[in-house]
Amino acid sequence: MTIDPADARSAGLSKLRALESEAIHVMREVASELERPALLFSGGKDSIVLLRLAEKAFRPGRFPFPLVHVDTGHNFDEVVEYRDRRAAELGERLIVAKVQDTIDQGRVQDGYDPSKQGSSRNQQQTQTLLDAIEEHEFDACFGGARRDEERARAKERIFSFRDDFGGWDPKNQRPELWNLYNGRLRKGENVRVFPISNWTELDVWQYIEEERLELPSIYFAHEREVVRRNGMLYAVSPFLQPQDGETVETLSVRYRTVGDLTITGAVESTASTLQDVVTEIAATRITERGETRADDRVSEAAMEDRKAQGYF
Repeated sequence: MTIDPADARSAGLSKLRALESEAIHVMREVASELERPALLFSGGKDSIVLLRLAEKAFRPGRFPFPLVHVDTGHNFDEVVEYRDRRAAELGERLIVAKVQDTIDQGRVQDGYDPSKQGSSRNQQQTQTLLDAIEEHEFDACFGGARRDEERARAKERIFSFRDDFGGWDPKNQRPELWNLYNGRLRKGENVRVFPISNWTELDVWQYIEEERLELPSIYFAHEREVVRRNGMLYAVSPFLQPQDGETVETLSVRYRTVGDLTITGAVESTASTLQDVVTEIAATRITERGETRADDRVSEAAMEDRKAQGYF
């Protein structure tokens, strides 16, 4: 039984257990109100936490939704391996929506150009997601976004309603007083749902430590060949090669967030255990997206602009 999140703290639960209770409550609300939800699962730390919450909300039964990954084709190998293995271990259906297929179908143009710094397929993910929603008739998609990540996400409610085109209007959101969620949708609309919206990055890491969750190895310090570019450390790969004036270095790094490897930077670190990472995160004052995601540096409203077009 899930304790009402409004009463969780007064009931003497720890902060993490109160947040967990709220998230489970949200997941069960969606499963009861909507017909065809899906859980966006990238193999990143936030979606791994969502998987654990789904287990607690619905086991020993099967999840009442599939797992969905919008795959740019430029992912870290360690993360893709983890994604596939974890879905198989859980015995849950995994749908991989590929940006390459969207490009091949002429739905979008490839935004990745290896000769141009900062280019990626991140923008093209939006159309691939919208196509997957339409194909499978999803009316809700769980995501691992948190309000502390970025200013546009801080404006978003737990139930983030999207119009017929998948767009988000920050001025047109529904109240969520007393943890009551209105999931009514008109034909063509859908909703993105963020059960861990009220969590911080530190909360996520402390929960992972407490639950002893396995993570892809790139979240911990390891040696990797990188290049310094625009104040960030990028992994050398078939999709990102050093350009004129750049030197390849082998450094001890880890990743705070997982995304398209052409725009996701690493941080220098020696944190090789969960406890080490928790200690490191507790001391930082920069969000993971602000420090390591080039797509959020395009403009102050970069994320909000993408959300208006249908992004996660």
